[in-house]
Amino acid sequence: MKLSVIIVSYNVKHYLSQCIGSVEQALKGIDGEVIVVDNHSSDHSSEHIRRRHPNVKVVANMHNLGFARANNIGIRMARGRYVLLLNPDTVVGEDTLRATIDFMETHPGSGALGVRMLNADGSKAMESRRGIPTPLTSFYKMSGLCRRFPRSRKLARYYMSYLPWDSAQRIEVVSGAFCLLDRKALNKVGLLDEDFFMYGEDIDLSYRLHRAGYTNWYFPVSILHYKGESTQKSSFRYVHVFYQAMLIFFRKHYGELSLLVTLPVKGAIYAKAMAAIFAMVTGKMRKSMGFRVSSVPLRTVYIFIGRALMIKACREIVDRHGMEAEFFEGDEYSLTGGHGALARKKITDNHTLEIVVYDTEAYSYSTILDLMAQSPDRHTLLGLYHRQPNMIITPYGIIE
Repeated sequence: MKLSVIIVSYNVKHYLSQCIGSVEQALKGIDGEVIVVDNHSSDHSSEHIRRRHPNVKVVANMHNLGFARANNIGIRMARGRYVLLLNPDTVVGEDTLRATIDFMETHPGSGALGVRMLNADGSKAMESRRGIPTPLTSFYKMSGLCRRFPRSRKLARYYMSYLPWDSAQRIEVVSGAFCLLDRKALNKVGLLDEDFFMYGEDIDLSYRLHRAGYTNWYFPVSILHYKGESTQKSSFRYVHVFYQAMLIFFRKHYGELSLLVTLPVKGAIYAKAMAAIFAMVTGKMRKSMGFRVSSVPLRTVYIFIGRALMIKACREIVDRHGMEAEFFEGDEYSLTGGHGALARKKITDNHTLEIVVYDTEAYSYSTILDLMAQSPDRHTLLGLYHRQPNMIITPYGIIE
């Protein structure tokens, strides 16, 4: 078997189903399998996936075992020459899997490969390329120097933002949101370190591959990553788990360094964690006092683009929920420019958001991603309509 796709999920059944749907399209012509490891979701994810995607192998854990341990369960089951670790809140293009596998096969010595991840507004996600967070690299990141000098090979190494986006590049850390692994390399360096409950395990694995002499790659094919639909980043638990993971990595790989080197970085990690908790608490206090602190805009306009059946179904959804919307009939052949070619007034008001909803039967996933990437706009986010089961999926949630 050529490829095993492993998706670990927790309480995101509709995003997970959308992800699997895109993977099934991308697997056409490839000898592959999809394995879902569900971490004891309470939203009936396992039953939902078995019913809607009968060819997918589903493991229903009895407890939430964390990202690393759940992925290891899937890896041990996998039969593929290559193993792809994929987040459930992603969408891949029809050509994504074939293109990335072809690249790995023509580049001997490759350990892991990541791709160009797009945010919901079409912008490129910085974590698509990362460097190993050495004490100095971590200091530059946490001090703000990385963001201030994005073209510096020294100061901006954390995100490697000095690299071009449109060509394959050697990188050090591949994101766990899309991490294509050579099974032989994985067998040599070992599975994910289960000391990491969530976050940091991708950095640790990439570092071990790098130290073993393998090359980690960034490859310029796009996927959508909603970034956070499988986690609640405003929760205390997220802050605790994320910064705890950073400390585990630091102790594991740099614990032997002198206190003069380690103490400033450890102090910065604790300071960042405390600042995040403080912002979270004050935000909740402001909300309880009646202040508006939500990032959700006051006004949202939906732009629906698709075939007649989609337009009819979405009009009913709009009427049911009292949504503000515009409708445009077309597909990727009759309306090749998508939302960028529509004659309409662009949103520039900071309190108004536009969600462009594409018909997934009228446009391929690859075309939709290309259209979003052509003109990224923080006022315009991507939504997807699925005729089965008559549902709109957006970065803010599900609309039925």
